[in-house]
Amino acid sequence: MMATGLQKCFSEASLNGLTLRNRIIKAGTFEGKTPHGLPSADLTELHRRIGEGGTGMTTIAYCAAENNGRLHADMMYMDEYVREPLSQMIATIKTTGAKVSGQLSHAGAMTKNSEMEGWVAKSASFGPNLLGMAYGRFLSLGMTRPQLRARTQAMARAAAFMRSVGFDAIEIHFGHGYGLSQFMSPITNRRSDEYGGSVANRMRFPLEVLAAVRKAVGSDFPLLGKISMSDGVRGGTTYEQSLEMVALLDNAGLDCVIPSDGTSSMNPMMIFQGDSIQPGLIEHETNPLMKVALKAIGGKLFRHYPYHETYLLENALRIRERVKKGAVCYVGGVDSNAAIERVMGDGFDFIQLGRPLLFDPDFVKNAQADTNYVNGCTHCNQCAGLIEAPGGIRCTVRQA
Repeated sequence: MMATGLQKCFSEASLNGLTLRNRIIKAGTFEGKTPHGLPSADLTELHRRIGEGGTGMTTIAYCAAENNGRLHADMMYMDEYVREPLSQMIATIKTTGAKVSGQLSHAGAMTKNSEMEGWVAKSASFGPNLLGMAYGRFLSLGMTRPQLRARTQAMARAAAFMRSVGFDAIEIHFGHGYGLSQFMSPITNRRSDEYGGSVANRMRFPLEVLAAVRKAVGSDFPLLGKISMSDGVRGGTTYEQSLEMVALLDNAGLDCVIPSDGTSSMNPMMIFQGDSIQPGLIEHETNPLMKVALKAIGGKLFRHYPYHETYLLENALRIRERVKKGAVCYVGGVDSNAAIERVMGDGFDFIQLGRPLLFDPDFVKNAQADTNYVNGCTHCNQCAGLIEAPGGIRCTVRQA
């Protein structure tokens, strides 16, 4: 007989009126399969196959709110040029019975986008554009109030567009050092006006974006939000501050919080844990200056965090306790039915999976068939190291 936590995980669940066939969600991880900003057949097949394997909902990562919201030119942004291929991809994935979520994002001050309008990125405060330096885009500027309003409107327009092309839900990216996270973190937000300083002030712009997105998509449309519980660097967002941030998002009507960790630009291995992604990034980097930079700063940037199952659970439990109105989706090291049982038993509503679904798209079907199921992902992280490679990420272990 299936254990209680497994029964809960593999039964139907509702998220603001959206019925999922189970509580497993494919995590929003950019797969590098949108050449020239268009969804490829490979991207469609990746998510179709995951849906075919029984996953409740899959997430199309990094749907940029506007052209200037892209990290680089090979990312989609939500505009009419992408309507037809994006609609077709979503419709194809839905034939498997899976729901489809889109991750609404903005790069802010972390971009090497060669098609960016203007030369300088805009974010919370004046500072370096760490991703753009090797491409001649050295700095970012703090946004004026009119620019804040314009970006809020861009996020809202993108959300309305995403609903119109068939997404069943939207995951707003509040974490990992991207645009909204740059307002939330005291490292990147050094403003002295009402948008900087205290946690409540640093949350002002993200909350304005959430309110605008909610108005754009309606009260009956599921909105999830991924946050970083900490930046993982001195002077950044702390675990204690993230509890206050989550409470504000929950009170503002976010349907589901996804507590992740770390920042892509300052401490990315907190997100992944396991083997370093540095070798793969260096191998596939085509910009000579960026390749040198990755080699030079690798030891400090790509810190070592030995992998263990449910590696974010301790701090995620504190988030779970703070959320009173919405749901909480656990992410971080769920590789087996034993881990599912643990997470469900601790009161989480959903589970996001990334690497395990790359290794085994049939994760859900296999886990349902075998109560002792253990996924074969080795956490070598070679998949993530392929993000800049031709064709994007794939599981090198399963395909070896």
